[in-house]
Amino acid sequence: MTVSRDELLAYLNEQLNVANIRDFCPNGLQVQGKASIQKVVTGVTASQALIDNAIEQQADALLVHHGYFWKNEAAPIVGMKQRRIKALLANDVNLFAYHLPLDVHPRWGNNAQLAALMNWQVAGPAEPHDPACALMLGHCDAIASDELAQRLQQRLERELSCYVPVQRPIKRLAWCTGGGQGFIDQAAALGVDAFITGEVSEQTVHSAREQDIAFFAAGHHATERYGAKALGEHLQQQFGLDVQFVDMDNPA
Repeated sequence: MTVSRDELLAYLNEQLNVANIRDFCPNGLQVQGKASIQKVVTGVTASQALIDNAIEQQADALLVHHGYFWKNEAAPIVGMKQRRIKALLANDVNLFAYHLPLDVHPRWGNNAQLAALMNWQVAGPAEPHDPACALMLGHCDAIASDELAQRLQQRLERELSCYVPVQRPIKRLAWCTGGGQGFIDQAAALGVDAFITGEVSEQTVHSAREQDIAFFAAGHHATERYGAKALGEHLQQQFGLDVQFVDMDNPA
């Protein structure tokens, strides 16, 4: 089956609450291609390798979490940016990108999908009245830090880039996929036992140790594989589209 580009865009923007979420980049259609869409490739980042894969598959659209045109990004379309956008335009491939809207969506979002993968119980966002709140709260059955670290590594198929344990069992959780290490102090103030995210900064380790909170940096890419995949699967069911998730390996 096929769907018009405009219908798909309107559906995605409504479902992902784009109008109410302030972000660091434009969300929605970033590069315009064919007016009719049948084949969609989904992935984490609109890298050259993913674009080339979509072109090889003769996709009409590429749907990603990390697109282009970030705040404070250099505006000229030169070099790597020119090559990527040129390939999309030359092959009439639409680029849809959703950043924070795909992090926070309660069903298809990266945070929700990570919780589902790990069998965590979701309580909701730390700030429930903020539609852009990316810090999630929840709980799990009591588990030791080392066992939680092992489960994260097994299910994400990644070695942790940083791990700070605590001695007590972990029950109360906070998490933010991707580059969410800056939320650790807010998580600690909320009284959780552990905070899980993708990346780590130098000061994150000191915050974890001094506030007695377990910390796990499980990989930016590794923790954000699942939102675009889940959203693509939904579009396949909703519109009968041919959708393929492509995971371009990234050690981050």
